[in-house]
Amino acid sequence: MKRTNSLFLLLPLLAGFGACQKAVRQPEAAGTASNTAVQTAATATATTTAFTNLVWSDEFDGTSVNTANWSFETGGGGWGNNEKEYYQAANATVSNGNLVITAKKQRVKANNYTSARLKTQGKREFTYGRIEARIKLPLGQGLWPAFWMLGANINTVSWPGCGETDIMEHINTENTIYGTIHWDNNGHASYGGNTTTTPADYHVYAVEWDATSMRWYVDNVQYLTADITNGINGTEEFQKPFFILLNMAVGGNWPGQTIDDSKLPASMYIDYVRVYQ
Repeated sequence: MKRTNSLFLLLPLLAGFGACQKAVRQPEAAGTASNTAVQTAATATATTTAFTNLVWSDEFDGTSVNTANWSFETGGGGWGNNEKEYYQAANATVSNGNLVITAKKQRVKANNYTSARLKTQGKREFTYGRIEARIKLPLGQGLWPAFWMLGANINTVSWPGCGETDIMEHINTENTIYGTIHWDNNGHASYGGNTTTTPADYHVYAVEWDATSMRWYVDNVQYLTADITNGINGTEEFQKPFFILLNMAVGGNWPGQTIDDSKLPASMYIDYVRVYQ
């Protein structure tokens, strides 16, 4: 969910990288000439890994957030994206086998909205694997839910040097889901694509990540590939451990500053998060 001005790359390499980023986003539709070339080249040349061993999961079968797995990030201030919410633990609950993240019209300090943001940093961190979650999203102008990862070394190298993988992002009332990576290549660089689905229904959003590529899926249908072989184009960040985040922002540079209060409270339902290696 971190965003700043981009250095966009589109290189004529085996699987070059294009544009799409986190504070000033310029989405590139999956299936455009450049993205199609990236996907085809990477798919054709990479030897992919089959991930079948479940190494960790949270099925959200209890009555509260399992703090052995998750920590809460709290506060407001825009989070680098001019977001309008104040994150607090009270907006994340567990019921009926789901983690429920709820955005509310509620004033806390200087913020007119509240929501929740959870992370596995320092508790559950992974290098390579299939990272997936089954999620149902709310639709509403100004809503920005995300399922994503950050490099575990963020506290020492900062962002974007730590790397970021957006497994799923959605904004407003669109039927489009976005997948993106961000990294440092003498400045912020990013590559991403998107696909259409029915976000208000449950879907399984996943990324498969090995030493040579990252592949994005919705319900096991692949829609995007990025080549990270040997740190191509400065992507060595993606050969190191990452942790998982779940959150729902309200407003921001990408969804815009207009909020449809009639859609609040609005909840993001996460049935499970699983990691296979």
